[in-house]
Amino acid sequence: MSVTYLIEFDVKPTERERFLRLLNGVLDAMRHEAMFVGATLHADPENDTRFLLHETWQSHEDVLTVQLARPYREDWHAALPDLLAAERKISIWQPLRSDRPG
Repeated sequence: MSVTYLIEFDVKPTERERFLRLLNGVLDAMRHEAMFVGATLHADPENDTRFLLHETWQSHEDVLTVQLARPYREDWHAALPDLLAAERKISIWQPLRSDRPG
């Protein structure tokens, strides 16, 4: 069964561009993973240093054992302590329904 992660980020104002550059690199790479379903990055319209990442994968176990250890994530994970103003909040969800037009 697929799994969705909601990840909230509060980024230091001085690190916003670096945060986006590093995260975009990870998102660009993970879209080619076989177990990847989709991801959407949201920006808070009232706070330009607050972001929400909605990420869905086919397997939670694969994320834990394979995806988190991918080399393209190394720079991203190493930079997080310098990028974030607060600890990121991660919640895990199981999709029940997905609707799209057409």
